[in-house]
Amino acid sequence: MTLLIDTAEEITPEWFAGVLGAAGLDVSVRATTVERVGTGQIGANYRVTPTYASAPARAPSTLVVKLGAGDAAMRSRVSQGYRNEVGFYRDIAATVAIDTPHCWHAEVSDDWTVCTLVFDDLHPASPGVQAHGCTVDAARASLVNLAGLHGPRWNDPTLLDLEFVSRSTPDTAEFVGEIYRGANEQFADRYRGRLGDADLATMRDVGDALATWQMMRPEPYAVVHGDYRLDNLMFSPDGRVTALDWQTVSVAPAARDVAYFLGTCLEPGLRRTHERELLDAYLGALASHGVGDYGAEQAYEDYRLGQLHAPMITVLGAIYATSAPTEQSNGMFLAMARRSAAAIRDLDTLALL
Repeated sequence: MTLLIDTAEEITPEWFAGVLGAAGLDVSVRATTVERVGTGQIGANYRVTPTYASAPARAPSTLVVKLGAGDAAMRSRVSQGYRNEVGFYRDIAATVAIDTPHCWHAEVSDDWTVCTLVFDDLHPASPGVQAHGCTVDAARASLVNLAGLHGPRWNDPTLLDLEFVSRSTPDTAEFVGEIYRGANEQFADRYRGRLGDADLATMRDVGDALATWQMMRPEPYAVVHGDYRLDNLMFSPDGRVTALDWQTVSVAPAARDVAYFLGTCLEPGLRRTHERELLDAYLGALASHGVGDYGAEQAYEDYRLGQLHAPMITVLGAIYATSAPTEQSNGMFLAMARRSAAAIRDLDTLALL
């Protein structure tokens, strides 16, 4: 029986038992209850509750199954993301120290358009809400967790041996810049009247700088999440932060993740007041993972430069999402655009180019 499935209807008792059996748990499952959870833009998540006929005490009471979403054309556009996430859990997760859910199974089809991931259910943890932003304490905990991704493989050349992990080249940088400019015209048309003129102008100016920016300061590099923000994080009552959604994992300057998080998750006034303090907390955590030669001023310059990552992800995510826009997704993208545009102006990022 194959464990690679594509629809919720395939989450049967036999399939569930097969997943656990492949992981070394001998179980018999009478029934499975499946419910849709979350609002993923390029994936569909389901909480699965089994009724066991027999199972060891450590068998999970629930699991979360993540499948691809959208029609064939949409999946083709985001197939690299499916490959990336499976690759992260198979080849990277065990080598870094960031908190992620235990992955029971990760598989992708040969053409990368069908993927199946099975995770521990993180309940009672709850996801962040991008449109709401977060507190300084939540931001600090998130950045300490992020240092666990970057530090263990800081400037590790063996990362480049992983076939699924991308790095920017001059050709890909030009291509992304071109795609962004076209997508940003659609983005501006969609949200004109809901974004201020200054924000729209900043988003436009980013398009002229994006190709150059992608090739600047390629070191220090690390594994980067690429979309490290509130909607992709789970917050537990005990303060634990767990990172999800690894479709955008790559090898790139580490400060881009930090800039993206602070630039899109904190309201501008809060960010202006606390960004240096929060950057120091990140650097302290990074040092605990063996990175002791990354100075505060270099990190701050890299943080300023990294702000351009946010408009790129925001615009491309909004225009190329596999699901239709909703008021909820619009609120998310508007908050990201407004906050990141303010950060770019506050930090005079475009002047660095």
